[in-house]
Amino acid sequence: MTIESVKDAVKDTVCVTGANGFVASWLVKLLLERGYTVHGTVRNPDDERNDHLKAFDGAKERLSLWKADILDYESISAATKGCQGIFHTACPVTDDLGIVQEPAVRGTLNILKAAVEHHVKRVVLTSSVGSVYMDPKRPVEEVVSEEMWSDVQYLKDTRNGYCLAKTLAESAAWEFANQNHVDMVTVNPSVVLGPLLQSTMNASTTHILKYLTGATKVYTNHCQAYVDVRDVAEAHILVYEEPSACGRYLCAENILHRGEVVEAMAKLFPDYPIPRKPKDDSPRVKSWKISTKRLQDLGLKFRPFEEYIADTVHSLQEKGFIQ
Repeated sequence: MTIESVKDAVKDTVCVTGANGFVASWLVKLLLERGYTVHGTVRNPDDERNDHLKAFDGAKERLSLWKADILDYESISAATKGCQGIFHTACPVTDDLGIVQEPAVRGTLNILKAAVEHHVKRVVLTSSVGSVYMDPKRPVEEVVSEEMWSDVQYLKDTRNGYCLAKTLAESAAWEFANQNHVDMVTVNPSVVLGPLLQSTMNASTTHILKYLTGATKVYTNHCQAYVDVRDVAEAHILVYEEPSACGRYLCAENILHRGEVVEAMAKLFPDYPIPRKPKDDSPRVKSWKISTKRLQDLGLKFRPFEEYIADTVHSLQEKGFIQ
C-alpha cells in the first residue's frame, strides 16, 4: 500500500486497540486533541474502567468504544472498518510462556489482516525494546539499535514471557506486512513511566510503586531503560503522520541502574521508605547503551527522568495508590 500525505490528514479515523491501557489512554487523548476520530477497542465498552476515555476533550463527538477481542477476527474487522490508520497497542502482560505467545502473535496478525481487508493506510505496532536488546551474546559496549533482535531461545530459557511474546509477535508482523504490502511502522518502548490516566495499576508503574510502599527493602543489581508515557504516545503519532517513517523506532529516554532510580526517588520523596541498600555487595553491572536517533530525527524530544519519575509518584498519590 502506498501512503498518502498522512501528515496533513489530521481528521483521519483511526483505531486504537486496548484503548484503556496505560500507553493507549494517552494515545487516545492526544489523537482526540489533534482532531482525529478514534475507534477504541476494549473488552467491555460499559466497564467503568473506560470512564476516563469518555471524559477526554472531543470524546463525545469523536470517540467510539468497540467491544473487541484481538483473537476474534470479526470483532477486530468491525472495529477497524472505515479507519485510515490502526495503532495496535494491545498485548497480554505476563511471563507465563503458555499464555502470552499465541494471543500475541495471532492477535497481531488479525490486526494486519483487517488492515489488508479495509485498505488501511498505515499500521503502527507497539512492540518493545524487549524484542531488540535481549541477547546474551551482545557485548555490553555495543550500542543497541533497530537492526538488532532479541534471542528467542534465550528468552525461552530465561522464561521471559513478555519479551518473548513481543519478539515473536513483531517478527511475525514484519513477515506478514512484507508479504502483503502493509505499510507498518513499529515503536519499541522501554519501561514506560509517567502519569496514569486510567484508574487501574499497570505493570511498569508497579515497578515504582513497590519502592514507595516499603514492599521492597533492597534494589537489584540491574540496569533498565526508561521513558515517559507521553513521549511514547507522541512517538506513535509522529511515525503515523510522517510519510517517510518506516521500520522500527526505539523509544527510550535513559538507561539507569536500579540504584540510580532509587537514589533519584529518595531525593525527590524523602518521606517514603525507598530502599537504599543493594540486594548484595556485587559491583554494579555496567550500563548498556541505546540509540534513539531515528525518533529524535523525527522531532521527538524526551522528557528527563527526574520529571517523569516525579509525575509518576504524584499520579500515584492522586489516584490513591499511596498516601
